[in-house]
This record gives sequence, structure tokens and C-alpha cells, in this order.
Amino acid sequence: MENPTIDKETLELAAQDVRRVIERQKEERQILITQMNILFVTNTALLSFLTISRLITRFSIFSVTEILLLLFNFMLLVGALLPRKFFVSPNLETGDFQNKYLKFSPQEYQSHMLANLRETYNKNQKQVDDISLALKYATGVTAGITVVGLLHQVTVYFIPEPQKL
Repeated sequence: MENPTIDKETLELAAQDVRRVIERQKEERQILITQMNILFVTNTALLSFLTISRLITRFSIFSVTEILLLLFNFMLLVGALLPRKFFVSPNLETGDFQNKYLKFSPQEYQSHMLANLRETYNKNQKQVDDISLALKYATGVTAGITVVGLLHQVTVYFIPEPQKL
């Protein structure tokens, strides 16, 4: 990792760029949290709609599907919401910081910090990707709940035969 041929200005520019990328990753994580909140509100609204319209209380294949989809969706959202331990480097808890880093020249130190920041980004991106995937599935399930709920409403209010079954 110690490469004395790296230009000091290049090293500083690289450090700025890596920090900017990590900052963008934090912003992406915040956007995902906002999207998660929107999906929670949407699912709560769908549950309220199904409850107020009493569609969910009328036993049918629709109501069973709606209940199962709502439960699955809330599990996806809670899974995305669960606290995750995000990686921070250098880890100051180890107490090894002084022995490991303070012996370096400024250029060597920056070079090591770049490696640490890259490692931080890579480890944290896995967490962000997991949250993103859960939200992608939750969005699909939310759309499914909406379609099933609308089909249920159409069947109950506009097609009289299924009501008698």
C-alpha cells in the first residue's frame, strides 16, 4: 500500500473523491429510509381502506390474499428497517489507531486512509443494497395489494353473484 511515487496532490484529490462517494452513499441510505417511510404510510392507508370498506372482513380469496400480502409486506418493511451495523474505518474502539497510523508520513497516512475508506464503502454498500432490495420487493407487494384490493372492491360492489357464494 505504501507507494512513495504517488503525487501528494493526486492523493489529496483521490481522498476528496472517495469522501464524496461515501457522502453520496449516506445520502442514498437516507433516500431509502424516506422511501421506506412512504411505503409504511401507503401500506397503512391500504389497510385502513380495506378495513373501513369492510372488504378485509368479508371472507373470500381476496381478503385472505390481502391479509397475507399485508403481513408479508410489513415483514419486508420491518426487515429493511431493522438496525444494521455500518462499518466505520478506522475503528477507534480497537485502541490500535495510534500504534498503527500515527507512525506514517502524511502521504502514507492518506494512502492508508484511502484504503480504509474504500473498505468502508464496500462493506456499507452491501447494507444499502440489502435495504434497497427489500424496498423493491415491498413496492411490488404494495402494488399487488392495491390490485387485489381494487379487484375485491369491484367484485363486491359491481358483480352481485360472488357476494352470494
